[in-house]
Amino acid sequence: MFDPKTNRFPYPYETDRHYLKVHKNRGIVFDTAYPYLDRSTWFRLRQGVVRLLLHLIVFPAAGIRLGLKIEGRQNLKKHRDVIRKGIVSCSNHVHLWDYICIMKAVRPYRTNVLSWAPNINGENGTLIRMVGGIPIPDTGLAATKTYLKTVQSLLDNGGWLQIYAEGSMWEYYAPVRPFKPGTAHIACAGQKPVLPLGFSYREPGWIRKNVFHQIATFTLRIGEPIFPDSTLAENEQRRNLTVRCHEAVCRLCGIDPKENLYPPVFADSKRVDYYTTEYGVGYRD
Repeated sequence: MFDPKTNRFPYPYETDRHYLKVHKNRGIVFDTAYPYLDRSTWFRLRQGVVRLLLHLIVFPAAGIRLGLKIEGRQNLKKHRDVIRKGIVSCSNHVHLWDYICIMKAVRPYRTNVLSWAPNINGENGTLIRMVGGIPIPDTGLAATKTYLKTVQSLLDNGGWLQIYAEGSMWEYYAPVRPFKPGTAHIACAGQKPVLPLGFSYREPGWIRKNVFHQIATFTLRIGEPIFPDSTLAENEQRRNLTVRCHEAVCRLCGIDPKENLYPPVFADSKRVDYYTTEYGVGYRD
């Protein structure tokens, strides 16, 4: 497995923290009255136009720009009966365009994605909403209950919900960071399976590296659904699912879970600086 080991980006000390700056605050309040899934006619018309542009322009451009290869699409057909009943997907979060890659990979399914509230409130918020972004509210328990109820309704009606279980985006970072419990919490609450997805890297060719200064090209692998173990107690069921999903994403990224740099479950986890040490990462080719 190719590891870019770049130091171009200021990865935070805590593994779930963001480092990109949001330069605008549109003042939206994500409370109990906010439409986490906007089903209005006007919104759906605009979303239809955006989806058309995605298929005609954005998906081809992203595939070329990132050198994207998609593997495992046969699993979508193999498990379509399961997917059509509602599914959660989770992956590592390694590029600003990786959700575009996921949308491209799982066509014809339409996806929604949980998004950091400041991003929805920021300069790109409208676009994020158009491609299925659902903000995670930070305004109190009542708003959280409303948002979770909306998400469960989406899944119960056969929807697809993408969650970035690491909690934030770190561009071109190869180790799979610890997973926060939200993915398993939502999946277990509705007894829905989780479809693991994994982004890994390939070394760019001479033109990409020297002309376009590209750090790496991308491979996205699609795994097979992982079901909650209903025989376990509630807390243990969530932890068990988190661990199994993390291990599956590691394998899809070409990493032996036992030799990944981080443990599977987030516990105030801190960044490990293996770039300047002799730490044995132990990746599998």
